[in-house]
Amino acid sequence: MSTEAYATIRTVGGLLPPDLLARVAAGSDLSGLTPGDYHLGSGESLRAAANRSWQYLLGVWTAYRGALAGLPAGDRATGLTREKWLLVLARELSFGRVPTTPAGGIVSDGKAFGVSHLWADLPMHLLGWGTDLDTRTPGVPGAAGAAPQAMVQELLNRSPDHLWAITANGQSWRLLRDSASLVGHAYVEFDLTAMFDGEVFADFVLFWLLNHQSRFERLADETPGDCWLERWRGVAATEGTRALDALRGGVTSALAELGTGFWAHPANTRLRADLESGRLSAADYQRALLRCAYRLLFAFVAEDRGALLADAADPIAAQRYRDYFSTARLRRLAQRRRGDSHEDLYAALDLVFGGLGAEGGLPALGLPGLGGLFETGPLDAPLTGARLGNAALLAAVRALSVLPGKAGAPRRVVDYRNLGAEELGSVYESLLELVPRFDPDTRRYELVTAAGNDRKTSGSYYTPTSLVDLVLDTALDPLLDEAVKSDDPAAALLGLTVCDPAMGSGHFLVGAARRIAKRLAAVRTGDPEPAPGPVAHAMGDVIARCLYGVDLNPMAVELAKVSLWLEALQPGRPLSFLDAHLKLGNALLGVTPALLAAGLPDSAFAALTGDDKKVVSALKKRNAIERAHGTQDELFAAGEVEAGLVMSNARLAAALVALDSSAEESGGWSGGVGAGAAEALVGTGVRGATTSGAGSASAGLGSSAEELVHGPGGLGRVSL
Repeated sequence: MSTEAYATIRTVGGLLPPDLLARVAAGSDLSGLTPGDYHLGSGESLRAAANRSWQYLLGVWTAYRGALAGLPAGDRATGLTREKWLLVLARELSFGRVPTTPAGGIVSDGKAFGVSHLWADLPMHLLGWGTDLDTRTPGVPGAAGAAPQAMVQELLNRSPDHLWAITANGQSWRLLRDSASLVGHAYVEFDLTAMFDGEVFADFVLFWLLNHQSRFERLADETPGDCWLERWRGVAATEGTRALDALRGGVTSALAELGTGFWAHPANTRLRADLESGRLSAADYQRALLRCAYRLLFAFVAEDRGALLADAADPIAAQRYRDYFSTARLRRLAQRRRGDSHEDLYAALDLVFGGLGAEGGLPALGLPGLGGLFETGPLDAPLTGARLGNAALLAAVRALSVLPGKAGAPRRVVDYRNLGAEELGSVYESLLELVPRFDPDTRRYELVTAAGNDRKTSGSYYTPTSLVDLVLDTALDPLLDEAVKSDDPAAALLGLTVCDPAMGSGHFLVGAARRIAKRLAAVRTGDPEPAPGPVAHAMGDVIARCLYGVDLNPMAVELAKVSLWLEALQPGRPLSFLDAHLKLGNALLGVTPALLAAGLPDSAFAALTGDDKKVVSALKKRNAIERAHGTQDELFAAGEVEAGLVMSNARLAAALVALDSSAEESGGWSGGVGAGAAEALVGTGVRGATTSGAGSASAGLGSSAEELVHGPGGLGRVSL
């Protein structure tokens, strides 16, 4: 379910997920939805009570809009909006006459917050029609010092006595919660203008159910943390974990459907011959299938967030895409049909993927050339020219987009709009444990857990969010605190360099980007809790200038680009702007200073599960030669130096900074320092580096990263 089902309701940051809103509206499968829970009389239904309020409020709304029209231009209409609309609306939600906040506002942690009204422990900041909730409004109490949304959010984050809040201006009504543990915004917004002007009663019923006084009153343990809204949020969190587990299973099933579908298609004789003869390994086939599945996932997320099509796309072309080629259409078909042996759906999907991978995009469908994950490369070779029947494709799409419900419960549609980088990375991590297996007799392809899987051979282990947050708390936050105290805090924040030498799918980098972007937006706006718009703008700057990463797994590098692209959320911008920042290679260094000074020992080159022993032996011999010639601590080999290429790490860093400065002056996002920094880190390492993400844990080749970072022309501070 998506909030698109409710035209006037928008959920931001997953505060109350769309799935939960649908269950509340349906009035089933959740506790707290009986008439008694809403303090209604015997025999009175919730819908009837909501309808009674709706009929009354339609008249109130009409009278209020008429009164607004009679005000002089520039009037904020604060008193009119409160008395003739918002307080009346609150009364219909059973709050009674909501009292104003005592003089001085609500004081928490030594700071006063000018919230207008307070019901029990629920702050209600009610403003006029002409007051924006996301920006400061000079001369307006409760909006002059900080944006109303930012002020109320800061209060919730500081105060242990207030968990939920409401802020409204007559046009919009927002339901907020303490989000101190989060970096982004989290709220549910109700567009009152669209709701009442359009007479959207179904949306009003959900508004009434979620904002009724009974949803905020304390229940059993008499704490702010025990109310119906908080209980529902807990249910959503628990079931969200289960849904993520189900999505992992869905991706596994989708890969099996795709693998079997391609293998069994009568036209794919070359593919079958290559697989059965061994010319194409099961592992390479699996990587091609995984790339196809993640292209689908990326398209689902980008499309549902409205970020896939370029803003400048021709409206007719964009509509053509939505009507006949979109993944939303494909997902709808998967829910209604089983499919047949025709191939038109995959042909259309292949056209879309090809357009997204092409440099110029596909203007006929309004598609930009994103490149990156969609760009054709060696990993795609097994499926190049292959055909797939509709039944197999729809089965794979169904596995990716619909989750099975609990016993007796309906199936759930995956909410890709709010699927984050953490979830995408977690799904990817779970697939590393699986290896492909064929059954030649039945022509079935499946994934099973076995020894020697990619997780073990590459040392890839996904770092949970709790550990990522701990590292960011202790390593990054002190640097952010120091930066905001400088003479030019914005420049200091953008001057930070964060490198993850084993980035996996970008979990750590995404977390770092969110924190830096929030601080940068706060500096630029002056609001401790900046609105989503300034944060989004800051996010683009941070991703372009502050983040670097390396990983041993090529698929992980592509997914890291996808994760950061989704955070930047700049529709139509090519994924290639991250190519210079996120590189394929092995950048981990696991030695002590003493061992580094003595040279990398030959014992570091031990064959692991799945390694080619001849290759390992050759590397060991090469290492001994490099150690003997004293060239292990340089980026370039001795032979290259003898050939006339003279370059030290310090000189390389200085050249890279010059290149980056030149790129910035010309308006480029990804300068030479990005490419060079990431490439130089491959085989060099960073002192004090912390592994995160589904990255490689094998040893790198070693170099003086201290010189690269802090030496002449160095790259700046590296924080992990």
